[in-house]
Amino acid sequence: MRRIGRWILEEGKRVLGIFAYLWVVFGILILHEHIVLSRHGMSHGFYGLAFLNAWILAKIMLVAERLDVRPHFQGRPLIYAILARSFAFAVLLVCAYALEEMVLGFWRGKTLADSVPFVDAGGILGPVAVVSIMAVALIPYFTFRELGRVLGRRRLRTLLFRDGTIMNQDRRSANPT
Repeated sequence: MRRIGRWILEEGKRVLGIFAYLWVVFGILILHEHIVLSRHGMSHGFYGLAFLNAWILAKIMLVAERLDVRPHFQGRPLIYAILARSFAFAVLLVCAYALEEMVLGFWRGKTLADSVPFVDAGGILGPVAVVSIMAVALIPYFTFRELGRVLGRRRLRTLLFRDGTIMNQDRRSANPT
């Protein structure tokens, strides 16, 4: 029973971490959209969308992270795995968002064709732009994840949030001159 409790707590922490990161990213994107629209005299006011989408997509990312692509990048620089995961998850998140929008549109009485997001964004350029933005936004997240895997999560947290000089101390003790 304790093992199950620990697993639930660990998964809860992971989904909250993913959620917090996505909420910040989506919040910034919505803020940017608000600024751009307000320059043209249009209003945009639903900021709860960042919260809802971050929560839904965090759960999707948590499940999708179990589909590991790291064996394909074994022995290669970490940047390959980081970029591949960022791009793959960007595609996944954009597809999940599009599916969500289509279901909501269909539920509101729209046709499926009218519910597809990005249609008015200039053809294929809209989804490509959104995937590109999301892929770049996910690079820091996957960099943190990959460095945590290689260095160990505890050590990475220590380096980032407590004492960034610990690596220098480790090097000095490993190479006494």
